[in-house]
This record gives sequence, structure tokens and C-alpha cells, in this order.
Amino acid sequence: MTKFLIYLLFALLPTFVYSDNLPTNLAVPGGIVNIPLYKASSPAPQVFFQKKRVLIVKKDNTWTAVIGIPLKTKAGDYSINVKSGVNRSQFNFKVYDKQYPAQYITLKNKRMVNPIATDLKRIRSERPIINKALNTWTAQAVSHLNFKIPVKGRLSSPFGLKRFFNNQAKNPHSGLDIAAPTGTAIHAPASAVVINTGNYYYNGNSVFLDHGQGLISGYFHLSKITVTAGQRVTTNTKLGEIGSTGRVTGPHLHWNVYLNKTKVDPALFVDELSPSQAEPPKH
Repeated sequence: MTKFLIYLLFALLPTFVYSDNLPTNLAVPGGIVNIPLYKASSPAPQVFFQKKRVLIVKKDNTWTAVIGIPLKTKAGDYSINVKSGVNRSQFNFKVYDKQYPAQYITLKNKRMVNPIATDLKRIRSERPIINKALNTWTAQAVSHLNFKIPVKGRLSSPFGLKRFFNNQAKNPHSGLDIAAPTGTAIHAPASAVVINTGNYYYNGNSVFLDHGQGLISGYFHLSKITVTAGQRVTTNTKLGEIGSTGRVTGPHLHWNVYLNKTKVDPALFVDELSPSQAEPPKH
């Protein structure tokens, strides 16, 4: 097996690299690593990270892998496996540590912290539906990796926060929260196909978009949904309106982005944002 050693060199803390059509490169848990492979004159390769298919794009006439790094990933050396015809190769990269701050939230609805039996039954019934949407893979060229902000509002909670609901440790914050009044319009950040809409226990009224090659975006807690499954949308198509359905403390959009079945920081797809621009968590 041919091995290519590609170590992404950063200073003491990882740096940002901006491009006109690639998300921000940030090699940390919850971040993204962009790895140039080889000239795009060769056939499109298949790329896998931890056995999950990875998105590839043409950038400067080079096939480039765009890899989502799971939040649970520990700092260290990792690799992707690349298949091109009968050829197999491996590209190595480093992931750096990142410590996310904690956020403590008090919920009046205690069932949103400790669901009762009927709630758990509903949650279990919803998981296969949501997982089916998140496991969507369509082999199409992805033309837009720079997203528009889906709603105008205040960035209220950044990605990756260690979450405590009523002083109980829960899963880390998996998206970017944008607070705005109920009824504020939410728009598609890029062209996509609507793969699922529904009302779910934690997420409330939800929309999932397929942007191609495992790049999925999710929009949660809506008061109103204005698209349907199977509908093609373009940048700025209205998806719905801000609400406070599901597990919330007030009206806002919870925006998720997934790569290779991995939740990554949506801010990395928006040129005018960086993860540090969101407000500090309120304790």
C-alpha cells in the first residue's frame, strides 16, 4: 500500500484556512479536515474515514477530501483510505485537542430532561426515521460548500458546548443556535433536496436537507415548516419559521451540519463566521 504522509501543521492552536469553495479547515473534534488527494484528471476516488464514506470535491483541479471529525475524537494521528480503480492509498493527518466550555440550562419541563416511559417510547420510534435521513448518501457533485446563514438573529449558543440540563450532564451541543422572534423566516443556506420533515420529541418541528455526498443539514424547533420531502430548494428558499418546539428555553433555530455521518460546526461553512464569534455560554 502506498502511504502519503500529510500532516496539517498548525501552531500551538490550530489555525483557520479560508477558501472560496471549501469549509474552514480546523483539525479538532467537531471540526473539518480538507485533504488534497491528486489531480482531478484521474477518475473520482472513493474515500473512507473510520469506514464511513467521505465527501470529495474538485478544488484547483485536484480531488479534495472534506472530512468531518467526530466530537468524541481524541487528539492524535488518523488516516483516510482512498480507492481509485484498483489502486489503494492512505493519507494521514493529525487531530488536535480542543476544550469546549460548559453551559448550564434550566428547563421547566422536567420531562425534557428525564423523559417518562411514554416519552421514551416515542423517542425510540423516532430514531430510525431520523437516522435514515442522516444516513442519506447521494452520489452528486457538491457545488456549494460555502453556506449562507439560514436566519437573521443572535448567535446564542456555539457548537460543542458541554451541556448540563438542570445540572445533569447531557450530550454536547451538536449545532449552532440562532435566536430570533417566533415567525422569523428560515432559509436554505445552499441548494439541496428536502429529505425529511417532521415533529420530533427533542428537535420539535424539523427539516433535513441533502446537499449531496453525505453533507446533510438540519433545522430544528420550527414553529412552521414550509417545504415538503422530495422538494428541491435553492439558496434562500424558505424552509420554515423560528419557533420553540421540542426541548428549548425560547424561540431559536438549532442548525446542524453533518459530514460522513458526523456532526460538525456549522460556522465552518460560513465565511463571515468563526466558532469564537458566538456569544459566550451563560452559566
